[in-house]
Amino acid sequence: MHPILLHFGHITLPTFGVLAAVGLVAALGLSLRTAVLAGLSPDRLWNAGLFVLLSAFVLSRLLLIVMYLHAFFTYPFLLLAVPSLTPLGLLLTGIVTLFYLRVRRLPLLATLDAWAPCATLIWAFLALGHFAEGSDPGLPTALPWGMAMFPGAARLHPVALYAALLAIFLTVALFLQLRRRQRRGDTAALALAAVGVAQFLLTFLRQPYIDAVPSGGILDPIQWVALGMIVAAGLIWLQPRKLVPHAV
Repeated sequence: MHPILLHFGHITLPTFGVLAAVGLVAALGLSLRTAVLAGLSPDRLWNAGLFVLLSAFVLSRLLLIVMYLHAFFTYPFLLLAVPSLTPLGLLLTGIVTLFYLRVRRLPLLATLDAWAPCATLIWAFLALGHFAEGSDPGLPTALPWGMAMFPGAARLHPVALYAALLAIFLTVALFLQLRRRQRRGDTAALALAAVGVAQFLLTFLRQPYIDAVPSGGILDPIQWVALGMIVAAGLIWLQPRKLVPHAV
């Protein structure tokens, strides 16, 4: 595991942060191509992507400050450096993104189609970051590709590496599907369904979170989110939608 990419004096460069930044830039670059395939303006989609990223960053930090106000006044810089992308932060980001798309008159389904391969590309880089820092441990395994967290430890499923490989495969598949989609929303629905199924199945190989919120003891919280993604995909597929010409 290589959680630290560079350590020089008081400067520490975490591998996860570097990979996350590279993934975000790569996704923005990919959106310039997927915008054309989805029939959108690349510049407008680029601006929308920047808005989403900045919104997620600002809202997550605001929620962190509100939840830990005393700690913020005591250690402001330390608190703001803590990773804080939470489900509530994602929900708020989604709401403000919908408002932005409506104000900017960007069609929702076409925009989601264009963003689908970009989102799975970001997922690939984030998963590689988790793999590098060992923050997504799997269950013990006797398979030859199992990996030990440290010498002498039990070999575990490299769940983060599985996720990265799945995300890369989905990025390519969604990009190709975007070229031949029949209706607006097809690529977005496929992405939601595929990622939902992948995340649902990966939880069977992943160690459960100790501080996970109880969910009735039936399913893991991540599995509930995955099921929600699958349901959302089904709702998109069931909607009457506009036909689009094949991209060239």
